[in-house]
Amino acid sequence: MHLPLNALRAFEASARHLNLTRAALELHVTQTAVSQHIRKLEDHLGKPLFRRLPRGLALTDEGLALLPTLSDAFARMETALEQIRENRPREVLTVGVVGTFAVGWLLPRLRHFQQTHPFVDLRLLTHNNRVDMAGEGLDYAIRFGDGAWHGTHAQQIFQAPLSPMCTPALAQGLQQPSDLARLPLLRSYRTDEWTAWFAAAGLPCPVLRGAVFDSSLTLAEAAAQGAGVALLPVALFRRELQQGRLVQPFALELHRGAYWLTHLQSRTPTAAMQAFGQWLLEQTH
Repeated sequence: MHLPLNALRAFEASARHLNLTRAALELHVTQTAVSQHIRKLEDHLGKPLFRRLPRGLALTDEGLALLPTLSDAFARMETALEQIRENRPREVLTVGVVGTFAVGWLLPRLRHFQQTHPFVDLRLLTHNNRVDMAGEGLDYAIRFGDGAWHGTHAQQIFQAPLSPMCTPALAQGLQQPSDLARLPLLRSYRTDEWTAWFAAAGLPCPVLRGAVFDSSLTLAEAAAQGAGVALLPVALFRRELQQGRLVQPFALELHRGAYWLTHLQSRTPTAAMQAFGQWLLEQTH
């Protein structure tokens, strides 16, 4: 016997809600499509399943008899499919991540990835943009730069322009970029960033006397504790801005590169790699 599954699904959803619009939203189809499926099912059975009322629907005796059986059947199918999905062999995926990107973007979304891709056994290793993908056994590396790494395929995730950030207390004395010369300007290991930012502002770079950090995470924490002003990728410190620990006193941003999802060109993408890569790019575009 041919089972009109789409029509049965449309009936079951409509019978639960007693509303075609809500059923259509649940099934991600139009209300017209739901109506057509129900009409075909009623024609197939030779019996009406609903009584159309001025303000909605009511089930006929035949509809009342059919609903619990269908609801139970669809629930059982969903359970069986979920069990098969969970029994899929887990696949290890090792990803090296710039610490700033991991904390500022990836970790808040990690639960969603794990829920939607339970077969991936994700291993995260943080680094400061110095990566040996083959030597560390990495499937992917998320790094910052221009995307030009020898022997590597690179897919841009997003741009991450830099802007001065500091505590609200320090920001009170900053009316224009030249006022920064009075404060300690914290530095990263990329020594030319402040020079480039001041050049973009049309100013000579003042003497730099702030501490030097090898990580944007420690650089940002130093700024949040009042040690000085840091040039940071604003997109990855939204939480600190929302919390008021840091502020962005000037809108001028310095574009020095982007974050990239990279893998060795010699590496054949696995199912776990494809799942992670597709998820990552969907979340950022």
